[in-house]
Amino acid sequence: MGEASTTDKSARTAAQIEADITRTRTQLAETLDELAMRVHPTTISAQVRAKAVATVEERAGKAYVAASGLVERARAQFVDEKGQPRKERVVPAALVGAGVVLLVAAARRRRKR
Repeated sequence: MGEASTTDKSARTAAQIEADITRTRTQLAETLDELAMRVHPTTISAQVRAKAVATVEERAGKAYVAASGLVERARAQFVDEKGQPRKERVVPAALVGAGVVLLVAAARRRRKR
């Protein structure tokens, strides 16, 4: 088999060899162009930017799911199974909220003086 391929190569004409060289040069030029594109700063920055955006979107999605779960758990504390407010929990929470607002307002008044 090795002899047959040697014979085939030696039987080629100069035009065939030149065509092979031209084809190889074209393939090499395409490969070099692709490599240049891959290592170009614009390409690299676009890849980094896309990866950062994907990471942020993934984390934001996870944070949304976690926050949604927290909201549902908090809501369950103030609403019964039928969706009606639990007055025994809503009233104290509202009073605490009003107290915090009053404390913040008083603190701001003291700072202004």
